Amino acid sequence: MTGFASADAACPPFRLVWELRSVNHRFLDVGVRLPEELRALEPECRELVAAAIRRGKLECTLKVSSAKRAHGYALAGDALEELRSLQKQIVGVFPEARPLSQNEVLRWPGVLTEPELDYAALSAPVVALLGEAAASLRAARRREGARIAEVVAERNAAIASALDRIRPVLGSLESRYRQKLEERLARLEVTADPQRLEQELVLVAQRLDVTEEVDRLASHVAEVADVLSRDEPIGRRLDFLIQEMNREANTLGSKSQDEDLTRTAVELKVLVEQMREQVQNLE
Repeated sequence: MTGFASADAACPPFRLVWELRSVNHRFLDVGVRLPEELRALEPECRELVAAAIRRGKLECTLKVSSAKRAHGYALAGDALEELRSLQKQIVGVFPEARPLSQNEVLRWPGVLTEPELDYAALSAPVVALLGEAAASLRAARRREGARIAEVVAERNAAIASALDRIRPVLGSLESRYRQKLEERLARLEVTADPQRLEQELVLVAQRLDVTEEVDRLASHVAEVADVLSRDEPIGRRLDFLIQEMNREANTLGSKSQDEDLTRTAVELKVLVEQMREQVQNLE
């Protein structure tokens, strides 16, 4: 399920910003990006996110900025003296060489020392802030999930309605096939052996009977409705149910020899596919 959440906090002299992005994925795949100084927190951060989010590919990025002040920097005397000595040597060899500018001196490695920052003190605030961001992302995903569940429920109800239309037809399939067969024999002006005709009709009836498929589809429809009402991660369970519904719809379509039944089977397959696409977005 797609989603985005962020959380920020001030921890002088630092400012922390967590950004969480999630996209669809069959399982849970968490990626955590931390500054090198806080790399040891990665396992704890992964566990925290996994406790809040059960499915999806997540990218969790921590940005740390510091409000460093100019008086926190210092010039390294030894490095300056060494740089001056090097410049004198160069001028001795190349008298026309220009002196180093102030910016060039400050950029020289080792000349400017930065104030030491205590990253260890950030451990607790970083984890706590990630918890806030994960809770915000979970809330956003729940809102989106509720909207998707409504769409899935609509398609599920449409399948139930289609099955209700099929049931009255099932009992007349054999008689309708008998009528078609007799009409063909009449056009060919062929007189069939009544006993042989009955045997053929029995075999055809067994081969074309879709009552079992309709009953199983109805059972899956009821189970989907029940799963959608649960307050828990339901994506994987719905994945399995949709696969079973697709299998039954395909079997029903392949066994159908009736025009109306074939049309309904195609409608069922379309509805199941629409459900499958939506279920991929559910946790």
